[in-house]
Amino acid sequence: MDSVTLTAVTKTQPPEVIDAALAAGQRVFGENRVQEAQGRWASRRALPGLELRLIGPLQTNKAADALALFDVIETLDRPRLAEAMAAAAGRAGRSPRVLVQVNTGAEPQKAGVAPSGVGALVALGRALGLTVEGLMCIPPVDAPAGLHFSLLAEIARDEGLTTLSMGMSGDFATAIRFGATHVRVGSALFGERKASQTPSRD
Repeated sequence: MDSVTLTAVTKTQPPEVIDAALAAGQRVFGENRVQEAQGRWASRRALPGLELRLIGPLQTNKAADALALFDVIETLDRPRLAEAMAAAAGRAGRSPRVLVQVNTGAEPQKAGVAPSGVGALVALGRALGLTVEGLMCIPPVDAPAGLHFSLLAEIARDEGLTTLSMGMSGDFATAIRFGATHVRVGSALFGERKASQTPSRD
């Protein structure tokens, strides 16, 4: 692997922080929620080289809005969402790149397809015309992250996928050792969040 892409997670960050990151040359950003991202990025969307990645869960009724805003959706995790995304892509005439979110820890409260279901979901997404290019995971907070990163990399190899979005502020170095192509970093870049949010995706 030649390089790792830094996805700067800007949820809850004020405009001046985002503008400072842009001025410093950062161009890849991750957001958790479609509606919040619309407000944060609508006036900046046309900036050259900007890439927006949805790293939070996506409801099927928000698929069209997500496709209109994001270049990459990292959280495809169920057939119904794949179908909604494909339908929205057909109406809009554009389709973002897609990652399948894998629940490597089989945590009932967490989104993501089970490792055993990845192949079927990747195949369905492709059959529907989606550009499925990789996998994403969020390891359990109480487990060694490396075990989950290794599992995700193994599944990706089995499926012929080359993009691995894994690693957050506390474990991105480990993720890189296991082959991450993208790391999602928020608090290590910007400090603690300005508002209370679910802390699992950066």
